[in-house]
Amino acid sequence: MLALLFVVFALCYADRQAAFSIFPVLKKELGFSDTQLGLVGSLFGWSYALFMPVSGRIADVARRDWLVIASLALWSLATLGTALSNSPTSFLIWRVVMGLTESLYFPAALGILAVLHPGSTRSRALGIHQAAQFAGIIAGGWYGGWAAETIGWRMGFAALCITGIVYSVVLARVFQGVVPSIAVPLPARQGPGSLFRIPLFLALAFSFFWFCAMLWIVYAWLPDLLYERFRLSLSSSGLNATLYIQLSCGVGVLIGGWLADRLALRIRSARLYVVGCGMLLSAPFAYLAFGAVTLEGFRLYAVAFGLLAGFAIANIFAAAYDVIRNQNCGFATGLLNMTGGLSGGAAMLMVGIYKNEFEIISLMAWAAAATALSGVMLCVGARWFIQPALADALPSRRVE
Repeated sequence: MLALLFVVFALCYADRQAAFSIFPVLKKELGFSDTQLGLVGSLFGWSYALFMPVSGRIADVARRDWLVIASLALWSLATLGTALSNSPTSFLIWRVVMGLTESLYFPAALGILAVLHPGSTRSRALGIHQAAQFAGIIAGGWYGGWAAETIGWRMGFAALCITGIVYSVVLARVFQGVVPSIAVPLPARQGPGSLFRIPLFLALAFSFFWFCAMLWIVYAWLPDLLYERFRLSLSSSGLNATLYIQLSCGVGVLIGGWLADRLALRIRSARLYVVGCGMLLSAPFAYLAFGAVTLEGFRLYAVAFGLLAGFAIANIFAAAYDVIRNQNCGFATGLLNMTGGLSGGAAMLMVGIYKNEFEIISLMAWAAAATALSGVMLCVGARWFIQPALADALPSRRVE
């Protein structure tokens, strides 16, 4: 199941990331302004985020395997819609549709994995699944630029659609053998409103807000920055902006997941500490990567940023699942992703609006500083407030 969902999540990120590598083409062919380019990420992020609590709640009451299949097929068709667009408006509308349809996937997938991994393997399982996004970002970042320079971006996006539709058919056949207790949630004994009374969950949501603002500035604007600063080709700028960060981030996710699982056997709030340290230590390297004056320096800072950010990415949802019931996993996932999506969308748009007035490194500095302070808050909270509460709130490790 983890392997199957890994592929779906990689396709999810490849489809959304490919658009960021063709910004110069969108400017030239469809007449996009810098603000509209910011909206390519922001409208996707906002629609994805705002619908996430709804899709999360659906994942708590409906068959999660069916939601995974439907989401993959629908966002693939939305990718085709962007390929058929002839104006910035139509392209942006299809990005909204893509955000809505992709939001159905994540809560359902993590709900399945949370049931299969209730205890000492949870961070590793969720971390491996999260690592799929790095594979997808690398593939999408390179593929978008390559397609624009060779077969045409429209044909390239159509090929992504075909790939998703074919794989959704494969999943439909494989999922016929899914055990119902894994795919269908049990009725919740605690309502979704109980999440707002858990200090750990609220602290994670606040910190995730700032972390995602920093992260999505990196994802959306780094290819364009490298293209302009170092005069790289579209495919080379897309590859450099994703390869070093995402490969090292994948390593960081695996190490961070293993480390948190080991520490959690002795320290109740270990996953929270790992998330906080990852945010605190990765933020300075995000700033340094945007300010690099040589390509070699950028690559060094990008590797350091990705490795440390992976610690936080691997454990953010696992830390939340430590204190909630399995029957509310979908809604909790939706709320966290909504928080991150809203901040990420706003951050991408702000860069598009103000990058000519302020240097982009100055905008990154604010996001990185807020992220670092959030990491400090999580570590302090784990020691003085959240750890005692966690001991009382932690549910049974058994599969419910």
